[in-house]
Amino acid sequence: MQLALRDANQGPFLSKVIAYGQAQGRLSASDLENIKSKAVLMSLKFADKFYNKYKMHLLEQAAHDIIGVASLGLAELSEQDLDRALALLQSPEGIVKPFQKGWSMLSQVSLLNPSRKSLYGDVEAQLLADIASPPDAEEWSGLSQYQHALQEWQRRQAIAVLKQTFFYHTQLDPFEHFNLEGMLAEVVLYRLCCKGDKVKQDLKQRLKNIELQDSWFDVTFLQIQTQQTISLLPPGFAAAVNEDIGDNFAPALLKTLQFAKGYQKLLADNASPERRDAFEHKQGMLNPLLGWPQYIEM
Repeated sequence: MQLALRDANQGPFLSKVIAYGQAQGRLSASDLENIKSKAVLMSLKFADKFYNKYKMHLLEQAAHDIIGVASLGLAELSEQDLDRALALLQSPEGIVKPFQKGWSMLSQVSLLNPSRKSLYGDVEAQLLADIASPPDAEEWSGLSQYQHALQEWQRRQAIAVLKQTFFYHTQLDPFEHFNLEGMLAEVVLYRLCCKGDKVKQDLKQRLKNIELQDSWFDVTFLQIQTQQTISLLPPGFAAAVNEDIGDNFAPALLKTLQFAKGYQKLLADNASPERRDAFEHKQGMLNPLLGWPQYIEM
């Protein structure tokens, strides 16, 4: 396995650290040989477990996997500090600990399909492919790929927590494709209209008997209501939810509330379900109704 790098500023972090150590005269030939021998052994074991160690192209792929995962873990453990990273590589564990850390990070954020197993167990195959890298790659996007996966994992975790915290039925249907912002808006709208009740699929029916107060039709008021709702989430999830909220969240929620006022008038006039559906469809085509419940009224 060649542990060299054409461009020390762009390639995998492991190669970057090795190039730095050599340039600083702090990585001896013996140190490099120790790192290399461990990496080769790990590649053989990885290929034996997941591929075929007797096929050269698969052994090479295993080496790329080791480099990518170790680079990710090394960057995390050292906080991308080259001196700290070099010290980790020169420790008795060498590349092993960074690889274990990187694998743990990938396992945590992998979004596995329940109906289709991954070749790599707890790690999603595509995510590993995005992280893997040859040692002399001119560019390595492993860190950004991991950050993207982490954000998506946090978003899905936040959706599950929103469901468990604010909905009457807490089971998350895997076939439902929830939008975090839309889901939060539905929670804020329902809690506002129904005095903090758990969200059920009955807002359209209950709206007829709800007094929509004038004070609600204010962006600042809705921003305060939103933050009060988020504050009820378990610690650690507020940041993920806030990050997903766009600047237009409260103004869009206000438009939905204004639509609800028109929908309420149709209810008061005993308009048919077909007429209400047509009104809802027309408004939704003109302007997406953030937070308006999407269930079909029976």
